[in-house]
Amino acid sequence: MAVDDAFDLNSPAEVAKALDDTGYLPDDGIATAAFLAMRMRRPLLCEGEPGTGKTALAQALATALGVDLIRLQCHEGIDAAQALYDWDFPRQLLHLRTLEAAAGGELDAESAESSLYTRRFLLARPLLRALQESPCVLLVDEIDRADDEFEAFLLEVLSEYAVTIPEFGVVSAAQPPIVVLTSNRTREVHDALKRRCLYHWLEHPDLEREVAILRRRLPGLDERLAEQVAATVQRMRQMELLKPPGVAEALDWAQALQALGQDELDTETAATTLGAVLKYREDAERVRAAGVLTAER
Repeated sequence: MAVDDAFDLNSPAEVAKALDDTGYLPDDGIATAAFLAMRMRRPLLCEGEPGTGKTALAQALATALGVDLIRLQCHEGIDAAQALYDWDFPRQLLHLRTLEAAAGGELDAESAESSLYTRRFLLARPLLRALQESPCVLLVDEIDRADDEFEAFLLEVLSEYAVTIPEFGVVSAAQPPIVVLTSNRTREVHDALKRRCLYHWLEHPDLEREVAILRRRLPGLDERLAEQVAATVQRMRQMELLKPPGVAEALDWAQALQALGQDELDTETAATTLGAVLKYREDAERVRAAGVLTAER
């Protein structure tokens, strides 16, 4: 799809087909939310358990639309400089020394400063890149890991799709990027940011859809094995685990079984490959003790 047509999907059904063509299998709710985010030029806040496809949605949208994906990974302590821009001080210093040498040691301060703060020395971080390079998909991943101050700063940027760099001027997006924010809900995102966004809660897929995802993402996966892996993972999610497995873990497990040449999930192989799907010893012990791996499939 050409960039000029990037936002011209005309219905949720067209969005669903475009995503399906990338290998991402959306349900009606996801397709509708993505369509409205594009049509209304509003950020889309996706919340849900880890492994429900939030990040993969942004990646699939970028692929489907033929535009770049620009990712801002949030973390504790992230600040505006890390997300927006910085100046390349070492190169600025070298430039300043070159000017001084050319001027014989005497340098006009005003002209030196004006030559230092130009695009040449501007280091664009993800938010600034998205404004400069749009149309694109901007993924703000795990916004719940950032603090209140960063959330307020992000709200300001997303309200105008523009920022002011004191030494440089205003940078605004010629066309607002598609923005997808994800949250694992380790803390509540503030109401002000939620009001700016459209919202969608992503559930784990049902059994039929998870089987379809496994077979789509892993060509050649035996249908029986896909059904057994999906059914077992679904049962694990119903248990009180420290980290219930997501779709990514189900894919890892099925791929591990494929690598071992398995076409069926037997109890012994399931037990020895649990490290592909469960990441905590306590979870593995709980699953083994509950008999999940030996239940009839």
